[in-house]
Amino acid sequence: MNTNKNTYTFIYASIVVIIVAFLLAFVSSALHQRQEDNIALDKKKHILASLNIFEKDAAAAFEKYITSEQLLNENGTVASEEKGCAFGCGTSDITEKRPLYIANVNGDTKYVFPLTGQGLWGPISGYIALNSDKNTVYGVDFSHASETPGLGAEITNREKFQAPFQGKKVSKDGKIALSVVKNGKVENPDYEVNGLSGATFTSVGVSKMLQEILSIYGSFLGSTPVQQSAPEEAATEASPAEPEEAESNN
Repeated sequence: MNTNKNTYTFIYASIVVIIVAFLLAFVSSALHQRQEDNIALDKKKHILASLNIFEKDAAAAFEKYITSEQLLNENGTVASEEKGCAFGCGTSDITEKRPLYIANVNGDTKYVFPLTGQGLWGPISGYIALNSDKNTVYGVDFSHASETPGLGAEITNREKFQAPFQGKKVSKDGKIALSVVKNGKVENPDYEVNGLSGATFTSVGVSKMLQEILSIYGSFLGSTPVQQSAPEEAATEASPAEPEEAESNN
């Protein structure tokens, strides 16, 4: 074949493209299961983190501590014991399936609920673990997609933001009262957690996420959500000179 002709160039390029496409498809297929396994393992780590468990072998720890994975009916009864969402739970998964993870930690029953919501710049998510009374927070774990480093991203800081949730109550007078308030404005320490200074909108997002998602499990928890007006107003109270505006200006 005359290598100087356009036909040769076209055939050569086509063969190269086909070979590369085949190799890419093969590699993608070969790695697909590993990718799914890694995503599932990461989810297990976050669930365990909400239970304050940080053992090296997360897969083994999950099998050790998580005794049941359930889907709930709207009335709070068990619909099935199928796995709710393999790779994390979106809003529709939680609304339609109401996944619940039941754990046994040091002989005590804990209930773990998936969370999903909206921060300032993108989605936020996490898990909240309650004691057997279904009303006392045992632990939380929050994640984010794109919150501001040093501000909203601090929702992942265990000591600064997550640890203060431990021991807080979820319901008051039959209503979900657990919330995040503007930093320094805690009036009811049994139910309120200080928000992040300089990250009002992300803090409000976490509070709203807790309120909305836990309300989906209201029948199981025996509670209903409180009004959302107070935290929303807190987000708009900051003056341009206050640090709470810093996050929204980035």
